[in-house]
Amino acid sequence: TGKILTMVSQPNFNANLVDERWAELVSPDNTKAQLVNRATQGLYPPGSTFKMLTVLEYMKENPNTWQDYVYNCNGSYQNGDYTIKCYHGTAHGTQNLIQAFANSCNGAFAEIGMQINSEKFRALANQMLFNSELPYTLPYNQSTFSLDGSSDDWEKLQTAIGQGKTQITPLHNLMIVSAIANGGTLMKPYMIDHVENVGGQTVKKFLPSAYGTLMSANDAQFLTHLMSQVVEIGTGSAMRGGSYTVAGKTGSAEFETGKETHSWFVGFAPADKPKVAICVLAEESGSGGAVAAPIARQVLDRYFAKYGQ
Repeated sequence: TGKILTMVSQPNFNANLVDERWAELVSPDNTKAQLVNRATQGLYPPGSTFKMLTVLEYMKENPNTWQDYVYNCNGSYQNGDYTIKCYHGTAHGTQNLIQAFANSCNGAFAEIGMQINSEKFRALANQMLFNSELPYTLPYNQSTFSLDGSSDDWEKLQTAIGQGKTQITPLHNLMIVSAIANGGTLMKPYMIDHVENVGGQTVKKFLPSAYGTLMSANDAQFLTHLMSQVVEIGTGSAMRGGSYTVAGKTGSAEFETGKETHSWFVGFAPADKPKVAICVLAEESGSGGAVAAPIARQVLDRYFAKYGQ
């Protein structure tokens, strides 16, 4: 519906003490940036969560042959002088497109990145509201996608696996996932359900409203199937075995040499009849499957324990 049920940014600060801590919070020596709402203003490489768009573009360009895709992964992909490694050099073996997505095979997606049309890929990203304003009224930063027809091979390889120059906010990633859950329709995010007066009477009610269509219902169904496989056979194993089903995508985003990757999980549940969508980004914490997905699992467990399916 677009209702934001919870939004968390860490590290945070006690708003009751903001006056007395102000000098500390805005000091150039403070590297924690507590005043930045990371959920809406933090810009990060999307990592493998971006493969949702890469695989969608490949499918759209190859509607009759994508089922025939096969890639033999030995842990890395070589293109001229460029090498793309799978996470920790994992050799996935023979992968079809569904398996490559479920296992988040960088080699397969790097190869796909060399096959798809960069201009069409950019058009798809713009359709998903990259380089655009979002239908959100509080402060946020725009996500960026720079690949175009003039980009070199290295940028093509990097962009296809969610690296390179692409940047996204957790809010935007969540909006894309919620549109998939909604059969392609994006609802406008909103924070307030209603306003009451002192007597408990509702004086204003806020209702869901649609922004528009980000993708076709068939595209959304295709992505839902692939995201369900991530949980059932791939990197989203932390979501298995619950009382509800989940469709999701993990991500491990590199951002600086020598530092641990950012950890992503985006998804929705129940997979077949979605009620809630979620995005978790844990800075410098490792793989999405090992860190962000278990956090998302705790949140979803709490939600379904309280509200049911």
